Amino acid sequence: MDANLQFWRAEGQSFFQRFLLWADVLDPVLLLKSSDEIRRTRLLIQTSGKTPSEPIQNDQVFWSASSVHPDTDKIIPVLFRPPGYLSHKLIFACNPFSLQFVFHTYTTGFTMLNGNGTTKVEEYPVEQKQIFSGLAAISYAACIGALPLVFMNRYTLKSPLTQLVVRQILPAPLFGLMSAFTVAVVRSPEFENGIQVMDRNGKVVGVSKKAGEKAVKETALSRAVLFGTTFFLPAVLTHFVKRAKFAKSPRTLASVRLVMITSVLAGMLPLSLSMFPQCGEIKRADLEQEILSSTEEPELFYNRGI
Repeated sequence: MDANLQFWRAEGQSFFQRFLLWADVLDPVLLLKSSDEIRRTRLLIQTSGKTPSEPIQNDQVFWSASSVHPDTDKIIPVLFRPPGYLSHKLIFACNPFSLQFVFHTYTTGFTMLNGNGTTKVEEYPVEQKQIFSGLAAISYAACIGALPLVFMNRYTLKSPLTQLVVRQILPAPLFGLMSAFTVAVVRSPEFENGIQVMDRNGKVVGVSKKAGEKAVKETALSRAVLFGTTFFLPAVLTHFVKRAKFAKSPRTLASVRLVMITSVLAGMLPLSLSMFPQCGEIKRADLEQEILSSTEEPELFYNRGI
């Protein structure tokens, strides 16, 4: 079992433990670590059992967890590492309708590079399918997200109720649903072809479509909760601030809204990532027959992805 998965399995047993770990792993300072530093740290972690004289520090584990893919052992590009996820979402959240396409493009790229990296069958062009599926999902999600505003402007629907529904209420569920949709589309090969499942010693016992389906569902749900909540709470709070006339100018109101989005997103990102274990568990009885016959372990493990 990969060192990252061993770390999550050992230290992230409860939701609260996972939340605290993600709060450390999402530290933007980790983006400043060079590839050479990450490789040296990764090697040190992998050989720590053979070289006990070189102690492993918590921050070194966080370097690995935030920068290295646990399935492929490759360093994730800086822009798509978990610590970079927060900073980019803060930028895209400032004007959600005009930046729909950019928002979903980045989210889709992040999903592709941080999903489960199980080797698929050679004759099946998985990466090519993911790229084309991702482009289709981005276009569809951007169009659906912008549709209410386009419809309102096209038919000049300017009543206060329409403005409230289109600008304040609809964005949250649409962002949540479309974010979950792009995850399901981009990572569809995982439940079509399956992902590796391991016993508690890290030995791969088979490839399971049911485990892949579970991993994708959990990730899609966490993504929907992240963006649904991030756009819902600030909209509600901004509405009450506006009604109470705490912000007396449009510029002040926009600043208050940005602060609220920043605060909610900063809290929701580690919370949503902590909803499910990074090293997922699935009962042996829930797996395919060929896996049932290859092991007696009551529970098996897999990389859920982000």
